[in-house]
Amino acid sequence: MESDFVLKVKNLNVILDHQSIIESLSFEVKRGDALTILGPNGAGKSVLLRTLLGLIPHGGEIEWAKAIKIGYVPQRLPFIKDIPLNIEDFFNLKGAPEKEIEAILNSVGFTEDFSRKKIGDLSSGQFQRVLIAWGLVGNPQVLLFDEPMTGVDITAEETIYNLLAKLKEDMDLT
Repeated sequence: MESDFVLKVKNLNVILDHQSIIESLSFEVKRGDALTILGPNGAGKSVLLRTLLGLIPHGGEIEWAKAIKIGYVPQRLPFIKDIPLNIEDFFNLKGAPEKEIEAILNSVGFTEDFSRKKIGDLSSGQFQRVLIAWGLVGNPQVLLFDEPMTGVDITAEETIYNLLAKLKEDMDLT
């Protein structure tokens, strides 16, 4: 793979429950690109992301750049807000060192004491920023988002878009 590219997809096909979800999809993503996948509910956007992560069997080719680190921000984790975890405990599930947790939470606009807040007490916008921070653990070069604005109000949406633009620039993310 050429060094400019982080991902090449060629003739991707995904079939789930005997139904074709993705047919003959090909595209390339260069280092530093921002790619948006648009489509109605049920169009296969989440299936595509999970396939790119190797979680769903497929036909065709998916080629990531060698040694690329990928972060993933899921569409939602509905159950997590019901579990009595604070933010630091949530990050510890991923094995993140305390210093990294502090730095990442700071990068998404939270202060040090924020890590002691309970996940269940967060607004949807705060929770989405925590999920973005979760995706940044391990210092990825590529960050995949599955509908990052789901369930957030217009003010939080603007905050998150600005945050994503800043992170892309500051961390040289694709």
